[in-house]
Amino acid sequence: MTFSDPGTGSDGAPLPEINMVPLIDVMLVLLVIFIITAPLLTHAVKVDLPKASSQVNQTRPDNIQIGIDRNGVVFWNGEIVDESALRSRMRAVAGQNPAPELHLRADGEVAYRNVARVMADAAKHGLTRIGFVTDPSDRK
Repeated sequence: MTFSDPGTGSDGAPLPEINMVPLIDVMLVLLVIFIITAPLLTHAVKVDLPKASSQVNQTRPDNIQIGIDRNGVVFWNGEIVDESALRSRMRAVAGQNPAPELHLRADGEVAYRNVARVMADAAKHGLTRIGFVTDPSDRK
């Protein structure tokens, strides 16, 4: 079905215009559908929750300072320990609840294998909370 403009004098040539009425009808139908369904999407159940006034009981785990100097000597809270003593101490504190945090202080010149060895021993004994202590003022 084509329409022709009687004022142009061309017989049977289609008009280059779009009929907007069907598009507006579709948009109005969609608008009505969205207006009807929007309140249904925000359905919520009102619940009166009990109120309590108590303080949160946070128990902070102890921390253990482990230091490694540039020669690879390991310190446990400032005390020099060898590998077997380090492992036995880690085994002893791993059973605590909550497990303590390890604060690892390593010299900048220490070999990475020494730090990795201490971290591996800690992981084997279940001490997974390890923090690296750095000095922010020592920037080069």
